[in-house]
Amino acid sequence: MTTLQTIFFLFVFVPLVKLVPPIQQESLSLYEYDTDIFEEKLFKQDNEDKSQDAIKNKGKDGMIISPDSNIQLELQRDESVPNVPPTKDINLPTCLLCVCLSGSVYCEETDIDVIPPLPKETAYLYARFNKIKRVTVSDFADIPTLRRIDLTGNMIEEIQDGAFSKLLSLEELSLAENKLIRLPALPPKLITFNANYNRIKSRGIKANAFKKQTNLSYLYLAHNALESVPLNLPESLRILHLQFNNITSIADDTFCKPNNNTRYVRQRMDEIRMEGNPIILAKHPNAFSCLKSLPVGAYY
Repeated sequence: MTTLQTIFFLFVFVPLVKLVPPIQQESLSLYEYDTDIFEEKLFKQDNEDKSQDAIKNKGKDGMIISPDSNIQLELQRDESVPNVPPTKDINLPTCLLCVCLSGSVYCEETDIDVIPPLPKETAYLYARFNKIKRVTVSDFADIPTLRRIDLTGNMIEEIQDGAFSKLLSLEELSLAENKLIRLPALPPKLITFNANYNRIKSRGIKANAFKKQTNLSYLYLAHNALESVPLNLPESLRILHLQFNNITSIADDTFCKPNNNTRYVRQRMDEIRMEGNPIILAKHPNAFSCLKSLPVGAYY
């Protein structure tokens, strides 16, 4: 019996013992798994702590510094703050608002509505394409060195008497593309005067407006509302542009001397443009008898 019991024990219990895994292996496996979970929790907690510290350390300039490195991260800007474009400050000193360079002042397209105060040594002023509406005597009273003024493309409607007359060195003046209805008194040494594209009528030009302009060589009065050719044009005149006005008449003594037509010749006059006017030039032959070449315009 003892032998049979021993054999029965070996066949029944020994296989069961082999099927059970070792206790050491099971505990090791469970330990490693719990360690992974624990390390993952620590990693997440550490990152959250670092993020909170970084936000607390945010600088005034909207930057945060990561505790792990010197890398700077820019916070997203508040979308509620509008992005306002920079505007032009017309109250700045002239040489900050404009460009001042070697006696020249460039104030083009700066939205100014008055002549800015100029440095006393200014010789050339370029203030084109602004919003200037008026020129006063005081604008240039202390700038006798001016030789050129260009106010093209403004909104000038009025020029005070004497605004330019004291500028004894002024040689070039442009008032083109404005809203003038009459011409101002011009300085004595002017060589070039441009008043194209205004609203000037014949009554807006005084009878002796050009008589004393002994240096005037280039006169541009095109695209205005003139009904006649200006009188007393100086002998110095070389180029005269009167195209696209409303000229319907011209006097015999406008260019020539009626009492001495056969001998007198206007030597310096090279070009007269009168196209775009309702006048028929062939009806006024005595007005051109002293010219070296006929004016450009309609003859029939």
